[in-house]
Amino acid sequence: MAQRLATEYVNASLRLSEVQMSQFIHKVYDPHVRQRVKVLDNGGQEVVLEDDSGEEVHLPFDRKDGYYVCELSFRLEKPHLTNVMRLLFAAFKGSGMVTRIYNGFMMMYYYQEGRVRKIVEYSRDSYKLVYEHKDTVGELQRIYRNNDVEREIEQIHREVNVLLDQRFVAQDSTALQRIDGELRKHTRRLFVLEA
Repeated sequence: MAQRLATEYVNASLRLSEVQMSQFIHKVYDPHVRQRVKVLDNGGQEVVLEDDSGEEVHLPFDRKDGYYVCELSFRLEKPHLTNVMRLLFAAFKGSGMVTRIYNGFMMMYYYQEGRVRKIVEYSRDSYKLVYEHKDTVGELQRIYRNNDVEREIEQIHREVNVLLDQRFVAQDSTALQRIDGELRKHTRRLFVLEA
């Protein structure tokens, strides 16, 4: 297995309520990572996480519209602090791009509200889409709500009724053949739509 050299958070953002901020501060369970909290002048807080090796990350949370908001980019190299940040980012629904750097390639994870939406592998020569979230349930709901097919079926039924009325009163064979041809065409289309 490839050894990770570093992890970069780019345009990372967290938006926490008062209760979530309290949970965030008390969520670090790794015995190798210590934390400090600084209260800032504007009512915000800065959470500082530091591991045994001295690597640290400063997470400044500003107060905006009743929430604590943290937006920043940073790089981590040590596994303990990297793991703690990964868990916090997912648990508190962080958004942004996380790049895991290995020798010879990078894995870019695109997060939205704590969930991975896309993973792309970049090497010197190429890139490969590894995973992309597809909103299958949402797509099925859109298809289910889409009633274009039902409207077309109703329109064909109306046209068939008109053609049957015309056929009932038609007298010459040319008109009957034309009407029968139209009816066959509508029958095929109904078969396709109802399938």
